[in-house]
Amino acid sequence: MKFDLEKLPHSYAYKLLVGLVAPRPIALITSLDEEGRLNAAPFSAYNYLCTDPPIIGVGVANRSGEAFVPKDTARNIRRTGEFVVNVVTEDIAQQMNICATDFPPGMDEVELAGLTTAPSQKVKVPRIEQAHAALECVEFTTMEIGKSRIILGRVVAVYVEDQFVDAEGPYVKAEELHAIGRMNGLGNYVRTRDAFMTIPRISKEEWNKGQR
Repeated sequence: MKFDLEKLPHSYAYKLLVGLVAPRPIALITSLDEEGRLNAAPFSAYNYLCTDPPIIGVGVANRSGEAFVPKDTARNIRRTGEFVVNVVTEDIAQQMNICATDFPPGMDEVELAGLTTAPSQKVKVPRIEQAHAALECVEFTTMEIGKSRIILGRVVAVYVEDQFVDAEGPYVKAEELHAIGRMNGLGNYVRTRDAFMTIPRISKEEWNKGQR
């Protein structure tokens, strides 16, 4: 089938893109409002974009409705300039899902999910203590595009539990971390446990030999 997204409803673009741009890493973002109240929410429109400087990007849609009202995460980051991306692994998947609930303002998603926090190294926003890794970020820029905001964050510090780091790299032992990914809609996710495969990159010389 072929789809011309310029002639179809927005819902078509959503359903097709989330099914095809997958699996996607999940950013469980903690942020603080101006009064220091904590917010936590997961986003799967997320990835790293460059490493020099280290920049990650997150897409945050506005709240549903006619008005262009930002979600708490986008508003907090715009006003305070800081946030933390907590890596979502199998063991905190259910808690992450609770944080996705549309609770009224002022309710602490971290507490409601049975999670706790720990101080970050360089930003005021705490990380989630149960997360095995976290990226501390400061806002680089926020772009409003249609009914969404694309937030670029500069990673200023990284936390990874010792057991998941090969110090010689340093490399993250991703095959042991067991992060999960987001698939299409309807609450579908994918595990990375026992799912790794290795495909070594080949040189031009090796490719030439294979053509003989």
